[in-house]
Amino acid sequence: MSDLISIEYGGQTIRRDSAYAKGACTFLLVDMQRIWAEPMMDPTHPMPADSYFMTRVRDVVIPNQVKMLDAFRNAGENVCHTIIESLTADGRDRSLDHKLSNMHVPKGAPEGAIIAPLTPRENEPVLPKTSSGLFNSTNADYVLRNLNTRFLVIAGIVTDQCVDMAVRDAADRGYLVTLVQDACATYTPERHQAALRAYGGYCWITDTETVLARIAALGA
Repeated sequence: MSDLISIEYGGQTIRRDSAYAKGACTFLLVDMQRIWAEPMMDPTHPMPADSYFMTRVRDVVIPNQVKMLDAFRNAGENVCHTIIESLTADGRDRSLDHKLSNMHVPKGAPEGAIIAPLTPRENEPVLPKTSSGLFNSTNADYVLRNLNTRFLVIAGIVTDQCVDMAVRDAADRGYLVTLVQDACATYTPERHQAALRAYGGYCWITDTETVLARIAALGA
């Protein structure tokens, strides 16, 4: 599949890298929580603070996400956050896969909070999920459509798991998806690159500076 194919759709010429439209963009931050991005919050965290993953999250991913978050907010475009968090304290509402994986963030647990640099503002939806796929265990599609989202810009962790599913599922639902590759991370560089190759046909893969320029152009 190619991200450069042009089609006529709704009276417009559409490509995966079509220019953004004002009032039709949403920045989606995936699972940027303390439990995953601050290893000291969880003594069983699989990635030590000096690992490739945590170094990339700290030095590359979070700074780039902050830049885009500020840009979307300043442009008046929408921001949404999704987190892994059960609807119950004991996690009985979790997916079978999360139960088998022993993945449980209790409702309201401090470790489940979004990291401080990305703290949501009052009007930014936070969608708690109990599956890897955002669209499988939340009303994300309903929310995004009510926000008039046409262009969904995705960043977060991890590239080849929850980010992967957000990209593919959003594409299947008709969103024009942008994946910001230098605002995502997974556990090795090889896994990151393999993920981008695997789902590149579902989205436009670009970088932070390109997204910033596009968002800035909306106010020009």
